[in-house]
Amino acid sequence: MSTEAGQSQHEAGPAQPVRRLRRAERREQILDAATRAFARGGYSVTGLDDIAAEAELTRAMLYRHFDSKADLYRAVLDRACVRLAEATGFDDFDDNAIPALLRAAEADPDGFRLLFRYAAREPDFRELIDSITAASREVGRRNLARVIPEGPWLDWAANLIPGFTLEAVIAWLDAGRPDPDQAAERITAAVHGVMAAAQASG
Repeated sequence: MSTEAGQSQHEAGPAQPVRRLRRAERREQILDAATRAFARGGYSVTGLDDIAAEAELTRAMLYRHFDSKADLYRAVLDRACVRLAEATGFDDFDDNAIPALLRAAEADPDGFRLLFRYAAREPDFRELIDSITAASREVGRRNLARVIPEGPWLDWAANLIPGFTLEAVIAWLDAGRPDPDQAAERITAAVHGVMAAAQASG
Protein backbone atom coordinates (compact mmCIF):
# COMPACT_ATOMS: atom_id res chain seq x y z
CA MET A 1 0.00 0.00 0.00
CA SER A 2 1.38 3.40 -0.86
CA THR A 3 1.90 6.04 1.80
CA GLU A 4 -0.63 8.25 0.05
CA ALA A 5 -3.27 5.51 0.04
CA GLY A 6 -2.59 4.69 3.68
CA GLN A 7 -2.86 8.34 4.63
CA SER A 8 -6.15 8.66 2.75
CA GLN A 9 -7.59 5.62 4.54
CA HIS A 10 -6.44 6.98 7.89
CA GLU A 11 -8.06 10.34 7.22
CA ALA A 12 -11.32 8.71 6.22
CA GLY A 13 -11.34 6.68 9.42
CA PRO A 14 -12.82 3.22 9.90
CA ALA A 15 -16.17 2.44 8.32
CA GLN A 16 -19.02 3.25 10.64
CA PRO A 17 -21.21 0.22 11.47
CA VAL A 18 -24.90 0.48 10.60
CA ARG A 19 -26.76 1.06 13.86
CA ARG A 20 -29.21 -1.70 14.66
CA LEU A 21 -32.51 -0.39 15.92
CA ARG A 22 -33.83 -1.66 19.21
CA ARG A 23 -37.01 -3.73 18.95
CA ALA A 24 -39.24 -0.88 20.14
CA GLU A 25 -37.67 1.54 17.65
CA ARG A 26 -38.07 -0.94 14.80
CA ARG A 27 -41.71 -1.45 15.76
CA GLU A 28 -42.32 2.30 15.63
CA GLN A 29 -40.60 2.49 12.25
CA ILE A 30 -42.94 -0.21 10.93
CA LEU A 31 -46.00 1.47 12.42
CA ASP A 32 -45.01 4.80 10.84
CA ALA A 33 -44.58 3.15 7.43
CA ALA A 34 -47.80 1.14 7.77
CA THR A 35 -49.75 4.27 8.71
CA ARG A 36 -48.56 6.02 5.56
CA ALA A 37 -49.22 3.00 3.35
CA PHE A 38 -52.68 2.25 4.75
CA ALA A 39 -53.67 5.93 4.56
CA ARG A 40 -53.06 5.92 0.80
CA GLY A 41 -55.65 3.27 0.05
CA GLY A 42 -57.15 1.70 3.14
CA TYR A 43 -56.83 -1.77 4.54
CA SER A 44 -58.11 -4.01 1.76
CA VAL A 45 -55.89 -2.77 -1.09
CA THR A 46 -52.71 -2.37 0.96
CA GLY A 47 -50.54 -5.47 1.13
CA LEU A 48 -47.65 -6.39 3.36
CA ASP A 49 -45.34 -5.94 0.39
CA ASP A 50 -46.49 -2.31 0.14
CA ILE A 51 -45.75 -1.78 3.83
CA ALA A 52 -42.38 -3.53 3.63
CA ALA A 53 -41.41 -1.32 0.69
CA GLU A 54 -42.55 1.80 2.55
CA ALA A 55 -40.49 0.78 5.58
CA GLU A 56 -37.54 -0.37 3.42
CA LEU A 57 -37.66 -3.75 5.16
CA THR A 58 -38.43 -7.32 4.20
CA ARG A 59 -41.71 -9.11 4.85
CA ALA A 60 -39.80 -11.40 7.18
CA MET A 61 -38.89 -8.39 9.30
CA LEU A 62 -42.55 -7.38 9.51
CA TYR A 63 -43.47 -10.85 10.72
CA ARG A 64 -40.94 -10.57 13.53
CA HIS A 65 -43.12 -7.83 15.02
CA PHE A 66 -46.65 -8.54 13.79
CA ASP A 67 -48.48 -11.82 13.17
CA SER A 68 -50.51 -10.62 10.19
CA LYS A 69 -51.69 -7.61 8.23
CA ALA A 70 -54.76 -7.43 10.47
CA ASP A 71 -52.56 -7.46 13.58
CA LEU A 72 -50.44 -4.65 12.12
CA TYR A 73 -53.49 -2.59 11.13
CA ARG A 74 -55.00 -2.99 14.59
CA ALA A 75 -51.72 -1.78 16.11
CA VAL A 76 -51.74 1.25 13.80
CA LEU A 77 -55.30 2.14 14.82
CA ASP A 78 -54.59 1.58 18.51
CA ARG A 79 -51.59 3.90 18.36
CA ALA A 80 -53.64 6.56 16.58
CA CYS A 81 -56.31 6.26 19.29
CA VAL A 82 -53.75 6.65 22.06
CA ARG A 83 -52.24 9.72 20.40
CA LEU A 84 -55.68 11.25 19.93
CA ALA A 85 -56.64 10.64 23.55
CA GLU A 86 -53.37 12.11 24.79
CA ALA A 87 -53.87 15.21 22.65
CA THR A 88 -57.55 15.83 23.32
CA GLY A 89 -58.85 13.77 26.22
CA PHE A 90 -62.41 12.49 26.15
CA ASP A 91 -63.81 13.77 29.42
CA ASP A 92 -65.15 17.17 28.51
CA PHE A 93 -66.05 19.48 25.64
CA ASP A 94 -64.94 23.05 26.15
CA ASP A 95 -63.30 25.89 24.24
CA ASN A 96 -60.07 23.90 23.96
CA ALA A 97 -61.64 20.76 22.48
CA ILE A 98 -61.70 21.74 18.79
CA PRO A 99 -58.25 23.40 18.79
CA ALA A 100 -56.87 20.26 20.47
CA LEU A 101 -58.56 18.05 17.87
CA LEU A 102 -57.05 20.11 15.05
CA ARG A 103 -53.60 19.92 16.61
CA ALA A 104 -53.93 16.14 16.92
CA ALA A 105 -55.01 15.82 13.28
CA GLU A 106 -52.19 18.09 12.10
CA ALA A 107 -49.62 16.13 14.10
CA ASP A 108 -50.75 12.75 12.73
CA PRO A 109 -52.89 13.35 9.61
CA ASP A 110 -52.51 9.84 8.23
CA GLY A 111 -53.48 8.25 11.54
CA PHE A 112 -56.45 10.61 11.87
CA ARG A 113 -57.69 9.75 8.38
CA LEU A 114 -57.28 6.05 9.04
CA LEU A 115 -59.39 6.24 12.17
CA PHE A 116 -62.21 8.36 10.89
CA ARG A 117 -62.25 7.81 7.13
CA TYR A 118 -61.05 4.27 6.43
CA ALA A 119 -61.59 2.20 9.57
CA ALA A 120 -65.13 3.53 9.91
CA ARG A 121 -65.93 1.81 6.60
CA GLU A 122 -64.22 -1.49 7.36
CA PRO A 123 -66.48 -4.02 9.11
CA ASP A 124 -63.62 -5.88 10.80
CA PHE A 125 -62.45 -2.72 12.57
CA ARG A 126 -65.67 -0.73 12.82
CA GLU A 127 -66.23 -1.54 16.51
CA LEU A 128 -63.21 0.54 17.48
CA ILE A 129 -64.59 3.63 15.77
CA ASP A 130 -68.08 2.94 17.08
CA SER A 131 -66.74 2.97 20.64
CA ILE A 132 -65.00 6.32 20.06
CA THR A 133 -68.14 7.76 18.47
CA ALA A 134 -70.38 6.54 21.29
CA ALA A 135 -68.07 8.08 23.90
CA SER A 136 -67.96 11.37 21.96
CA ARG A 137 -71.73 11.48 21.75
CA GLU A 138 -72.10 10.87 25.48
CA VAL A 139 -69.63 13.63 26.31
CA GLY A 140 -71.30 15.93 23.79
CA ARG A 141 -74.78 15.26 25.12
CA ARG A 142 -73.71 15.89 28.71
CA ASN A 143 -72.22 19.27 27.78
CA LEU A 144 -74.94 20.30 25.34
CA ALA A 145 -77.60 19.59 27.97
CA ARG A 146 -76.38 22.73 29.76
CA VAL A 147 -77.65 24.95 26.94
CA ILE A 148 -80.20 22.86 24.97
CA PRO A 149 -83.47 21.72 26.57
CA GLU A 150 -83.98 17.99 27.08
CA GLY A 151 -85.74 16.38 24.13
CA PRO A 152 -85.28 15.20 20.56
CA TRP A 153 -83.35 18.29 19.44
CA LEU A 154 -80.78 17.71 22.15
CA ASP A 155 -80.44 14.14 20.86
CA TRP A 156 -80.15 15.50 17.31
CA ALA A 157 -77.36 17.92 18.23
CA ALA A 158 -75.53 15.34 20.34
CA ASN A 159 -75.57 12.86 17.45
CA LEU A 160 -74.67 15.41 14.78
CA ILE A 161 -71.92 17.51 16.32
CA PRO A 162 -69.23 14.84 16.96
CA GLY A 163 -69.46 13.44 13.44
CA PHE A 164 -69.72 16.89 11.90
CA THR A 165 -66.63 18.07 13.77
CA LEU A 166 -64.56 15.08 12.65
CA GLU A 167 -65.66 15.53 9.03
CA ALA A 168 -64.84 19.23 9.25
CA VAL A 169 -61.32 18.44 10.46
CA ILE A 170 -60.76 15.83 7.73
CA ALA A 171 -62.04 18.28 5.12
CA TRP A 172 -59.59 20.85 6.51
CA LEU A 173 -56.73 18.35 6.15
CA ASP A 174 -57.82 17.51 2.60
CA ALA A 175 -57.97 21.20 1.71
CA GLY A 176 -54.30 21.59 2.60
CA ARG A 177 -54.78 22.84 6.17
CA PRO A 178 -55.70 26.45 5.29
CA ASP A 179 -55.50 29.22 7.89
CA PRO A 180 -54.41 26.96 10.76
CA ASP A 181 -54.64 29.81 13.26
CA GLN A 182 -58.27 30.45 12.31
CA ALA A 183 -59.42 26.92 11.48
CA ALA A 184 -60.57 26.14 15.01
CA GLU A 185 -62.58 29.37 15.14
CA ARG A 186 -64.32 28.55 11.86
CA ILE A 187 -65.20 24.99 12.85
CA THR A 188 -66.35 26.22 16.26
CA ALA A 189 -68.59 28.79 14.56
CA ALA A 190 -70.18 26.02 12.49
CA VAL A 191 -70.73 23.90 15.62
CA HIS A 192 -72.35 26.89 17.33
CA GLY A 193 -74.66 27.15 14.34
CA VAL A 194 -75.86 23.60 14.95
CA MET A 195 -76.32 24.40 18.63
CA ALA A 196 -78.30 27.54 17.81
CA ALA A 197 -80.58 25.55 15.50
CA ALA A 198 -81.20 23.00 18.25
CA GLN A 199 -81.91 25.74 20.78
CA ALA A 200 -84.34 27.48 18.44
CA SER A 201 -86.23 24.24 17.98
CA GLY A 202 -86.33 23.42 21.68
